[in-house]
Amino acid sequence: MLRVDSPEFHEPALLALLNLAVKDEKNKINIVEAGALEPIVSFLTSQNPNLQEYATASLLTLSASPTNKPIISDCGTIPLLVNILRDGTPQAKADAVMALSNLSTHPDNLSIILKTNAMPCIVDLLKTCRKSSKIAVKCSALIESLVGYEEGRIALTCEDGGVLAVVEVLENGSPQSREHAVGALLIMCQSDRCKYREPILREGVIPGLLELTVQGTAKSQPKARTLLQLLRESPYSRPEVEPDTLENIVCDIISQIDGDDQSGKAKKMLAEMVQVSMEQSLRHLQQRALVCTPSDIPITNCASQVSSK
Repeated sequence: MLRVDSPEFHEPALLALLNLAVKDEKNKINIVEAGALEPIVSFLTSQNPNLQEYATASLLTLSASPTNKPIISDCGTIPLLVNILRDGTPQAKADAVMALSNLSTHPDNLSIILKTNAMPCIVDLLKTCRKSSKIAVKCSALIESLVGYEEGRIALTCEDGGVLAVVEVLENGSPQSREHAVGALLIMCQSDRCKYREPILREGVIPGLLELTVQGTAKSQPKARTLLQLLRESPYSRPEVEPDTLENIVCDIISQIDGDDQSGKAKKMLAEMVQVSMEQSLRHLQQRALVCTPSDIPITNCASQVSSK
């Protein structure tokens, strides 16, 4: 049905295959082995927006299979998905970025994505989507992978509002997207601190990083602390007489920031962070106290035995 020269068959065939592939690894592989990729990929350039959408959704589902990833990229699919990301319908763009995110986990595909100049399209989608959405997770994950290459880092910083879009995800995204966002900024700063420190600081990243150090996930907390260290004027530790505490690190950074707005926000966030940390510690102590009741302490029983003797 995909191959026949009758357009009315194409849409129902795509939808049928899409339904068969969802949550079924074996069907994903069988569909590709049956030769469906060539017609599906060809529909990415169709003038029919519905066909484009269904084809993109099909590739999103098929690309979730590790077996299919290299086969799909070998068909020249990645540049076509980037074109969809640039000019497609909103739904097709969302599916395209998720398909690219799936394909990016195959080692050879990241360099192909970089060559297609995908970063501006990814940043544009990240700017317009809800920062807590699944699309933001996939965009920030892709950016984190791409900035592992110098071409990706240059592309992000050259894109107007590129670093700011990542900082906004770091501040307002879901826990998973915040992990990717702080990971991307950390990779940049670790690769060339002198080059990327100022572009990151300029976008007001400090308050979001402070919040992550306390309320972030187990992965994002240490990344946020390490990035704060690198954003200091000097990334090296202070002498032992002056402990290298988070407060000292933040004060160092705040003293270098131009503009009262970010400095005030950072100081306020630091105070709130300390308050949250104290409240968490107090709750932890209260929980410990509840667990350790007198009836649970073995020495009580020993004392009663001694007195009875």
